[in-house]
Amino acid sequence: MNTQKLLNMALQGVDSLGYRLDQMGITGKINRHNVAAFLMAEQKHLEGEWDSIQVRLNLRRSQFEQITQQIETRTDALIAPVMSQVNRFRPSH
Repeated sequence: MNTQKLLNMALQGVDSLGYRLDQMGITGKINRHNVAAFLMAEQKHLEGEWDSIQVRLNLRRSQFEQITQQIETRTDALIAPVMSQVNRFRPSH
């Protein structure tokens, strides 16, 4: 079964459900247009959430890179004098 047939069956089901509920006096607000509007609004909501997650991830990645760079800089500053002392005492060939 292809996607278009499935979509049409689902929309017909929504229409039938909305019609039945309207006939019973429960609600007249269930139809394919309202369902489509709801799905589109939720899609935009999820896109916004995804963008928010991406921003937080990029912020943490940037912070991590900054911290590792600071550690490397401090390590180089500590090791350089020690290595120069070690190299002073090594016999040269």
